[in-house]
Amino acid sequence: MNTSTASTSPAAAAAPISARARIAGWILTGLAGLFLLFDVIVHLVHPESATEWADDRGLPYYMLTTMGVLLGISLVLYLIPRTAVLGAVLITAYLGGAVWENIRSEEALFGYILFPVYIAIVVWLGLYLRDARARAVAPW
Repeated sequence: MNTSTASTSPAAAAAPISARARIAGWILTGLAGLFLLFDVIVHLVHPESATEWADDRGLPYYMLTTMGVLLGISLVLYLIPRTAVLGAVLITAYLGGAVWENIRSEEALFGYILFPVYIAIVVWLGLYLRDARARAVAPW
């Protein structure tokens, strides 16, 4: 059996995950996941606040559903350990669109524009603490 391949993989090069780090990672993942799940539900249920938001930006209501489905798929991928990195990338892309929309709508910098960035940081920090593959990519 060739063991040199296993020892040179990026995941093997990362430092082992302590139990505390793994727990903290799952807690952060859970917090980000709950917030994003709430966002998915809002986009799929179309409460009055969501339809007013869409009206203000000139978006048709079906786009709310599309956004909810895309974020929902990304969230599911993020919560499955095997596909978590792909899910985090897709969530980051989705949140980048939210940043752009907030800039385009001339929202407040710290109250709205940067909020999706804060969520993305929590998403990646949670993944970093619970997944050796994420730490292998950015071994700080």
